[in-house]
Amino acid sequence: MKIFRVVVGPLQSNCYIVYDGNSLDAAVIDPGGEPLRIIDIIEQKKLCVHYIVCTHAHFDHVGGVAMIKERTGASIIIHKDDREPYAGAADQAAFWGIEMTRQPEPDIFVSEGDELPVGSLRFRVLSTPGHSPGSICLYGEGIVLTGDTVFEGSVGRTDFPGGNLEELKKSFVKIMALPPETKILPGHGESSTVKNERESNFFVQEL
Repeated sequence: MKIFRVVVGPLQSNCYIVYDGNSLDAAVIDPGGEPLRIIDIIEQKKLCVHYIVCTHAHFDHVGGVAMIKERTGASIIIHKDDREPYAGAADQAAFWGIEMTRQPEPDIFVSEGDELPVGSLRFRVLSTPGHSPGSICLYGEGIVLTGDTVFEGSVGRTDFPGGNLEELKKSFVKIMALPPETKILPGHGESSTVKNERESNFFVQEL
């Protein structure tokens, strides 16, 4: 498994390109902006992108979806409960003074327990609402891509439309129940591990 992190957009969102080093099958997770930078890596590595996965539909995680879809033909994946914020992402960006292309319709809606194959790699969808109604994480191959559910030392906000603190608490517990050595790759900031977050994340005190 190979992973590239590309920090994109004015909110410094983490986009991840995850691929099988043998087959070069790939998935792009949370292309929040600067799609040409992401496409450049895809083309340099000669990757075959099958999926564009949005861990949630806020503009800073979907801003580059349209161009990457156009250039790769990959299937756009979201949870159905984020369909409304996904459709309104361009309006949300405009509120922040950011111009964004309206996104193409999603191709696949996923739910808890669905499996996402990327070449020989396998990732399981974890439904983790709280930051948004349809937030998801991808777990497998010793990592969990958490979007804005869990950060190093922190968690996602719940004061946006559709946010829910009680749901976020349940989602946090779900992530903390993963094996302690699991590497956390969040939507913003640096990576961590489940073990580290069990010991040091402030949100543990909120449960």
